Formats: sequence, C-alpha cells, structure tokens
Amino acid sequence: MAHIPDGVLSLPVLAAATLAGAGGLALGVRQLGDRDIPRTALLAAVFFIASSLAVPLGPTSVHLLLGGLIGLMLGWKAFPAIFVGLLLQALLFGFGGLTVLGVDLLNMALPGVLLAMAVRPFVRAGRPAQAAALAGGAGALSVLITAGLVGLEIALSEPSFAPAIGVMALAYLPLAGIEALVTAFVTLYLLKVKPEMIGASAFIGSSP
Repeated sequence: MAHIPDGVLSLPVLAAATLAGAGGLALGVRQLGDRDIPRTALLAAVFFIASSLAVPLGPTSVHLLLGGLIGLMLGWKAFPAIFVGLLLQALLFGFGGLTVLGVDLLNMALPGVLLAMAVRPFVRAGRPAQAAALAGGAGALSVLITAGLVGLEIALSEPSFAPAIGVMALAYLPLAGIEALVTAFVTLYLLKVKPEMIGASAFIGSSP
C-alpha cells in the first residue's frame, strides 16, 4: 500500500509531507534540461506501468516501485518522472488520490534519490558485478524506507492503525528482494551497453 488514499492522513502530516514532496519536485524540475526529457519521460512510463500492477499479499497489496533504479538514472529528476506516473494513476485508476499526491511522491521518490546519491560514486568506480550489487542494495533499501514512511505517516495520523502497520510492512520484504534483483540486473546491463545512462564511463572488461 505505497499509495496512500485520500482521507487517511491528518492535516498536519498531509501538509508537511506535501510540502516536502513539492520541494523535491521543484528541485527536480529545475535540473530538468531539454536533453533529459526523453529519458525522464521513458522512466515515467516505466514507473507508471510497473507500479500499476498490484499483487495481493495478505491484508494488503504490493507493487514495484523502482525508486532506487530511477533515482540512480535520474537523480532529483526522478521526482518529476514519478510525479507524472502518480498523477496519471490517480486520474485514470483512482490509485491514491489527488490530495495525497505530494505525500505519495515523497514516499516513493525521496528514498531512491538519496540512496542513489550515496551509492552512485561507488557504482561509477566499481567493477560491474560490485556496482550492480550496490545498486540492488539501494533498490531494496528504498522499498523498506518507503514502507517505513508510509507506516509512520499513518501512525502519526491515526494511532489506532499502528498494530496493522507492522503486518503491512512485512509484505514489503519480498518486494524488497525483487526490487534488488531488478535494479541489480538493469544496472549491470546498462553498465555494459550504455553506461552514460547512469553517469558512468564504459568499463574496461566486465570481469567481477
């Protein structure tokens, strides 16, 4: 349940998270140049499709987030890419809602962007296998942080929901593993065929 529906959050939590999400979006748009638009649009489409496919799991449902991978490829420009995907999902499918758009944006974009900033220098400098492992770890951790943010926001808004939050968070453990594999595989592929997509130079050789 990475998409928080309308009416769940209290006004103070909603306002604070929306403001933070809007700040990330503004920063991403400022960094968005003409040459970045095709790649950003492509990743917005990838996010839209991947995160629209929800899989029921216990009392909740999960879907791919790809925050770590998109953050690695776009940096702060991940915010406008994910924003477009979330807006279309809210308008077309009713996922989440318009009043919580900034909150969902913050939860899904910020962990991946910050973790990507932390590992990107090592991804660029390491050998392909090591770089892919680091990227995969960032992808998995971004999912867990997103789940933590969702749980925290709901708990702060309605403490009576707190007992159910732990159960929902457990549902994200297998998703974190899947995100790790997807992010690592795509990173390894890009490093070998198009390293500039993640700001890296071509590797000499591909041995681990």
